[in-house]
Amino acid sequence: MERIKKNFGFGCMRLPLINGEVDIEQTKQMVDLFLKEGFNYFDTAHGYIGGQSEKAIKTCLTSRYPRDAYILTNKLTDVYFKKEEDIRPFFESQLDICGVEYFDFYLMHAQNANNFEHYKKCHAYETAFELKEEGKIRHVGISFHDTPETLEKILTEYPEIEIVQIQFNYLDYDYPAVQSRRCYEVCRKFNKPMIVMEPVKGGSLVRLPKEAKKVFEEVGDGSPASYAIRFAASFDGIKMVLSGMSDLSQMKDNLSFMKDFKPLDEREIKAVEKVRDLFSSLHSIPCTACRYCVEGCPMHIAIPDIFSNLNSKRVYRDFWADYRYKDLIKTYGKASDCIKCGACEAICPQHLEIRKLLEDAVEEFEK
Repeated sequence: MERIKKNFGFGCMRLPLINGEVDIEQTKQMVDLFLKEGFNYFDTAHGYIGGQSEKAIKTCLTSRYPRDAYILTNKLTDVYFKKEEDIRPFFESQLDICGVEYFDFYLMHAQNANNFEHYKKCHAYETAFELKEEGKIRHVGISFHDTPETLEKILTEYPEIEIVQIQFNYLDYDYPAVQSRRCYEVCRKFNKPMIVMEPVKGGSLVRLPKEAKKVFEEVGDGSPASYAIRFAASFDGIKMVLSGMSDLSQMKDNLSFMKDFKPLDEREIKAVEKVRDLFSSLHSIPCTACRYCVEGCPMHIAIPDIFSNLNSKRVYRDFWADYRYKDLIKTYGKASDCIKCGACEAICPQHLEIRKLLEDAVEEFEK
């Protein structure tokens, strides 16, 4: 892991888009600036942006820079293999799409109690360790969305795991459905370095309510993202904090405070705790817009977009939310189209009661 230059990474799940397609020119500018400022860690997965993320990696990064200029992480996602024999061909296709001969890190994607059994049955971990022996993977790890008990089980059964990617931010620190703090403590117990995903919780910790903004403004002139990302990076054992930057201005802001990283001081920590308490009183939906739920919805409901509108109306008092909802359902299903199949809840990393929340959206937008 010695080639990692700094503890801040470019998460390529939310790249800039133009009409639903990755904005290649802006992404190139972001890649160039990221590398110029001394950072070199990039994270992708086959399903990100409907399959566009890996292709953008090749176009904007790997075809333009020598292999030793960057660290590239990819993942094995359960929906892309049904049996052990499917894994190697899928892995080779990822290498080809990304335009590389090896991945620096390869993670078993979004591990939880249910899909872990599928990975075990298909000998996915064993296959990844074999690929490491062959030089096609440098480090094998996991990304994780479940209870601390499940994480402990996985790390006990596969002690060869080298690194763990967890969701970690100040809002989820003691949130019962995510349990960031306890998952962090399990990793420390097993002496596993960590990669942080969702440090700004899908943008929720950037688009702050007025009351929360005021708390940070009284502390200093940093952006809301700066306090969230620095919070995550301040903990011992955190090897990397990922940010899913979706335009050049976000990139510039993030680099401004991570280039010469300083942990949160005592006043900033108290401000973060105060903002956390404010959020708890607002009852916003803690959706990170990962969009895993959308891909499997038989009614084509844009669940994260509906929840974003619901938060905007209830938490931020945004009167445009009703208009955005009407525009959204011209393309996607309505909240009331939900057939209660539960496919969304089975895959949600935040363990949200999506069916009930869609009922709330019906009451808010369709009555």
